Amino acid sequence: MKSDVLKFLIPDDSEVLEIPLASNPVSAGFPSPADDFQEDKISLDKYVVKNKDATFYARLKGTSMVEAGFDEGDILVIDRSLEPTDNKIAVCFVDGDFTVKRVRVNTDGVWLIPYNEKFKPIRITEETRFEIWGIVTYIIKKVV
Repeated sequence: MKSDVLKFLIPDDSEVLEIPLASNPVSAGFPSPADDFQEDKISLDKYVVKNKDATFYARLKGTSMVEAGFDEGDILVIDRSLEPTDNKIAVCFVDGDFTVKRVRVNTDGVWLIPYNEKFKPIRITEETRFEIWGIVTYIIKKVV
């Protein structure tokens, strides 16, 4: 059942790297005249980590969520303090393995939904050893 393998890391805020952030959004449509260029600073850890004690990073291995924009090598930001509700993307511990899937709760029960037609949904039954370990809040990806 190993469709995804995660390597967990904890946030390290011993050194905060603040990188310039352009104050004007970058257009993905037609270019628009830019106002005077201004910049603020941003620390990505401060931006993506809402609860330091409950947040972990994990590097993704596997392709079961590729159609949802999750690629092998992406770094997931996972918050264990968030409520695992229907339609959230979660890191789950299923029968001894970690996996990343969208959680679906309906009248048929709980399902873990992959986003790759090569993988089948996982139905959680009473016999399944199952825990929702945390909710994915951000994906950090390399595009080049």
